[in-house]
Amino acid sequence: MKRIDVLKHCINVLAVVLFSAVAFLFIAYGLTYRTVDFIDEYFYLLFWLSFTVCAVAALLGILFYFLKKQSVYRLIVCALVFLDLCAAVFFFLCATGLLGTINSVEALRDYIGNTGSLAAIIYISFCLLQVVLLPVPGSVAVAVGVAMFGPLKCSIFSFIGILIGSFIAFGVGRWIGYKAVCWIVGKESLDKWLEKLKGKDYLILSIMFLLPMFPDDILCFVAGLSSMTFPYFTVMIIITRAISVISTAYSFEFIPFTTWWGILIWIILANLVILAFWLVIKYSDKIDKFIKSKFNFGKR
Repeated sequence: MKRIDVLKHCINVLAVVLFSAVAFLFIAYGLTYRTVDFIDEYFYLLFWLSFTVCAVAALLGILFYFLKKQSVYRLIVCALVFLDLCAAVFFFLCATGLLGTINSVEALRDYIGNTGSLAAIIYISFCLLQVVLLPVPGSVAVAVGVAMFGPLKCSIFSFIGILIGSFIAFGVGRWIGYKAVCWIVGKESLDKWLEKLKGKDYLILSIMFLLPMFPDDILCFVAGLSSMTFPYFTVMIIITRAISVISTAYSFEFIPFTTWWGILIWIILANLVILAFWLVIKYSDKIDKFIKSKFNFGKR
């Protein structure tokens, strides 16, 4: 084995181990402050749970790297980087004592309201990064926003950040994004995905943007790589993002996870989303031809 190959393997393995270790250290040191009764009561459980999660993530990253599953390995790396950011925020909240003062959703909103426009700017920036960089589904970002601002403000802030990020990601995908997307999902996976979308990119991508839990960052890059025109993308992204953000925000507000019927409704909705996407895939040719014939979308 060449020396350069050995060095490459060492760097990739070290990256996974380092990101996992940083996340664990932030969480562990944050737990030691025991600013919340729940943390104090379940300290050892949370400590070993966080250690297990980080260790398993590192082992899986190394395993998939040597199995040459580059798309999975890179996804794990991105997830660990995001985990590092969340762990750093957790440590900050614990070290400053803020976590102990925010003991309810109402208290969290009151605290954020006292920070003025800074919290809104930070959240909008987070939504923007969620599209172009962070491996976080849009519905997760919206759920965080609802807890912070309530459904109305969350919808406005999320829409602004996600819209800006979508345009940036589309532009990167259109002009310089092929290599970037290859790094995220792998060349083989990307080429297969583009081949599946060939001739049907208008319909399938539009449906994916409308439905929750799809990776917005990859979708925007892929849209830029597809035959989709920028005018169509602009209209489509404004409509689909507005519908998905508003519906998701108010769904989290009115369908609680703390009751059996709320959980049941979420399970039903998740299955309906899967069914809808399956139907779209099955009848994609007919629906795509209908859309193109009605709106007469042209070339780039």
